[in-house]
Amino acid sequence: MENLLRPRTVPAGDRLVVVATEALPEAAARLIATGIELAISQRGCATVALAGGTTPRVVYRRLAEAHRLPWERIEIYFGDERAVPPDDPQSNYRMARELLFDAVPIPSSHIHRMPAERPDREAAANEYGAELPHRLDLIILGIGEDGHTASLFPGSNALDEEVRKVVAVAGPKPPTHRLTVTPPVITAAATKIVLASGSGKAKAVAEALEGSLNFAGCPAQLARDGIWIMDHAAAAVLRENQGPRIR
Repeated sequence: MENLLRPRTVPAGDRLVVVATEALPEAAARLIATGIELAISQRGCATVALAGGTTPRVVYRRLAEAHRLPWERIEIYFGDERAVPPDDPQSNYRMARELLFDAVPIPSSHIHRMPAERPDREAAANEYGAELPHRLDLIILGIGEDGHTASLFPGSNALDEEVRKVVAVAGPKPPTHRLTVTPPVITAAATKIVLASGSGKAKAVAEALEGSLNFAGCPAQLARDGIWIMDHAAAAVLRENQGPRIR
């Protein structure tokens, strides 16, 4: 049986997209739209998990502005969420709502918010895990300067999870309490798209893509076999960055 927790090796030319910073929103939005359209063509619908963070903000805005998609066939989930109300400025849901949901004709019933603010986060995690599909068509991820992705931080016990799809975790920075998808959700996703920008991410990107496999030290390696789209600053330390695809 295939080991879903061991990303396969993919040639750099098939998984790296490096662009100028100002071109990243459109390039990433186009890749996301293509992934969604592929799933719809194959299954009639698409299940997508969104990332939070700074880089996705401009990507979601561009996706809403420039790409016409059959939103009635798309189900939206989240890869992680902070334990804050949905209208809090630090909420991943609020960011996605303001930049994407409010600008496209997606049915509200197709938006599956992660209720991380609930006092019983363990129950919330279990319920959201049951709501997730068996396999996501597309998961959008980011990478932190410490190599984390979603809210899977280096050294977290959540990295050992093999059964539950969503767990409650504590992050190193406020807001500390969060919900996050687990490694099996990431590795099982049909398509993984990782967004990275800025020189502060360069070391983590290189470790994620070229370092020895060590999920505990660099959780973003869980998406090593995904499509990584980044600006030149984030790609600067990659050994394989010898003529990346420029779009």
